[in-house]
Amino acid sequence: MFIKKIGVDLGTSSIVIAEERNGIVIDEPSVVALTKNDETVVAIGSNAQSMLGRQPDAIQVVRPLREGVIADYRIAEAMMTFFIQQVIGPLKVIKPKLMVCVPLGITNVEQRAIRDAAIASGSRRPPYLISEPVAAAIGAGLPIHSPRGNMVLNIGGGRTEAAVISMFGVVASQSVRVGGDTFDSAIVDYIRKRHNLIIGLRAAEEIKIKIGSAIEIENQDKIGIRGKDQLSGIPRTITITSNEIANAIEPQLSEIALTIVSVLDQTPPELAADIIDRGIMLTGGSAQLKFIDKLLLLETGVPIHTSDNPRHCIALGALMGLDFADSIARSFTYEDDFFSSND
Repeated sequence: MFIKKIGVDLGTSSIVIAEERNGIVIDEPSVVALTKNDETVVAIGSNAQSMLGRQPDAIQVVRPLREGVIADYRIAEAMMTFFIQQVIGPLKVIKPKLMVCVPLGITNVEQRAIRDAAIASGSRRPPYLISEPVAAAIGAGLPIHSPRGNMVLNIGGGRTEAAVISMFGVVASQSVRVGGDTFDSAIVDYIRKRHNLIIGLRAAEEIKIKIGSAIEIENQDKIGIRGKDQLSGIPRTITITSNEIANAIEPQLSEIALTIVSVLDQTPPELAADIIDRGIMLTGGSAQLKFIDKLLLLETGVPIHTSDNPRHCIALGALMGLDFADSIARSFTYEDDFFSSND
């Protein structure tokens, strides 16, 4: 019997789903719009995100995940059900086999929330879980099955995770609450303080994507941005440069560099030598920030390599991880009854 295999990157800022035969099939914001009175879902994904900052009082736009874990179970379940059923299609006789990415150090309660949401969305059994750095390493093509050290730095929307992996297991790791969302918030604060202009998080994200840079550069880019004057309340337009963005997010980037140093300090000498030789693989949506690899090289002295597909490699790694599910499960701490159901 043909069983669909699906890998899910359930991220703070976006949900990415990979399917065995078609690759990436879903890449949508992890955003849900619902009514305030009875919490009826109005829109999910990009349709809901387009309402941010523009919705009437009767509608609220929320993110059901915070820092990679479910903060609102009911809304997260509705979102997962909506997207997974898009992948499954109208015929739900044959339920899919899922592997879902989760942050490092996830608790049993958080595991169960993800499991229950996946089952409600149509999984044929309790889903396999895989830590995000392991999925990122598999998706980036690192040989984590071998007894050698492989280091991954995954910069997501809600957090950054650095991990040294060997034989499918995490040897040393650290996670910090810094990511794409904190970059956006830092840009909003900088523009408010430096230019007395109030802008929204979506505008900050657009600035980051278009001209954002991790280091100051000579031939810097510029962009015009509209906002509301903090003093007069009147809309106006300013020009901001990529070097200003580098200054705005410098504290967050420094914290990421310190995370790498901390993980290397925890790493056994034999594996640390492997990492110095082979470098660190950079993954996650925020790995696409210009010159972040150069900044981290300067800060840590370790070669930095960016994945060919940093935004999608986690979901692809989760899909590929289904082929190594038993090996991954042995290195993952599940609830005692997590796999009580049979295939």
